[in-house]
Amino acid sequence: MKREQMKQKAVEILKEMDVYSPYIEAFEKNDVVTMFERYAGFWAYQYPELQDKIKVFEQKYKCIVYAVTHEFFEFGECYTFLVVTNYKYEWKTLVEKEKENFYAYSYVWNKDDEWCSEFGTVGIKSACGGIRRFC
Repeated sequence: MKREQMKQKAVEILKEMDVYSPYIEAFEKNDVVTMFERYAGFWAYQYPELQDKIKVFEQKYKCIVYAVTHEFFEFGECYTFLVVTNYKYEWKTLVEKEKENFYAYSYVWNKDDEWCSEFGTVGIKSACGGIRRFC
């Protein structure tokens, strides 16, 4: 799958989640990923360790990270990478909407314990142009 096609799918998802348009435009035009903390958005490149992790992750798994959420749990500091995979047949199930919530395919990087990092589906809430993970 070509990067541009994956990127277009990511833009569709960001629009569906009603993310603030400047965040979408920065991603679409300049590959700038936004990291969200409780709905507030920050450019991922402001955090060099996070930006490096995103690049290595995308190369390893041949996917695109289109947004990141940042949380602290009792088991560690986690960054949730929302991704578009390289397999078009999976795209129908990357994000599912249920009432006002979204369930998105992702990779959770546990910064405190790499061994506990994993792929899965997380719950996402959207409000005020931002997103946050709720489960």
